[in-house]
Amino acid sequence: MTRNQKPSVFQIGQVWEDGDVVVVSGWGLGLCASACACHRHPSAGHLSIAEDQARGLLGLASFRPDGCTCCEPWTADELGAVLRDLEVVAGLDAEEPLAG
Repeated sequence: MTRNQKPSVFQIGQVWEDGDVVVVSGWGLGLCASACACHRHPSAGHLSIAEDQARGLLGLASFRPDGCTCCEPWTADELGAVLRDLEVVAGLDAEEPLAG
């Protein structure tokens, strides 16, 4: 199994099936670990989400003419796995109270 870098996730969204289509909605993505400048708009500096609905991919737009080589988009299956993992973690009993 090969692990490749992905954009960071700062907002959890949803993944659901709507007939023959898998819908990915509400996710917030940030820079990948390498913080490559290819994802920042050359003049405005903002990030843009790149969504490929046909292939079920969610990533960051690349403003480099030859595309991005630092990370790859999330698949709908991977985002669904993130949601399942969060459900498992939320269901765990903590042995010690949370700080604060």
